Amino acid sequence: RVTVIDYRGFVLYDTYVRPTQPVSDYRVDQTGLTPQILSRAPPFPEVQQRVAHLLNNKILVGYALWELLSVMGLSHPAIDTRDVALFLPFRRSLRVRANQIVPMAALVSQLLGRNIGLHGDHPVEHARAAMDLFRSCEKVWEGIVASGSWPCALPPDAYANCFY
Repeated sequence: RVTVIDYRGFVLYDTYVRPTQPVSDYRVDQTGLTPQILSRAPPFPEVQQRVAHLLNNKILVGYALWELLSVMGLSHPAIDTRDVALFLPFRRSLRVRANQIVPMAALVSQLLGRNIGLHGDHPVEHARAAMDLFRSCEKVWEGIVASGSWPCALPPDAYANCFY
């Protein structure tokens, strides 16, 4: 499933994606997905193209953006990414080790004082939570970027091709 929201949390695009490989276990109890839902979903190339179009010339805000970009087969300018999983002031305040990635639910709980994922993983809820985290410190973040510094840790080395 792919979800793209705008700065205020309005959904711009939210769709399941038809799998490119056979699904061996739908885990219907956990995911709610059925073969019928995915058979009606748009094919991957169509979703990939739509997402690329939506992200073009935009600042991309999210959590663990390297995962989204890798799965979608896309890359994005590093200067135009705001990854809350890697934001150094968040990491310092939570005393995170260099190679540790704090789960999204923990970031939201500890930094915003609210819980997410209580009713399963919901991509719209996660996207809005990432945007809320960004907006909570946007002036600091953008000030660091404007100064010529970079306020984030680096993503895992294996995903360097997701950024240019």
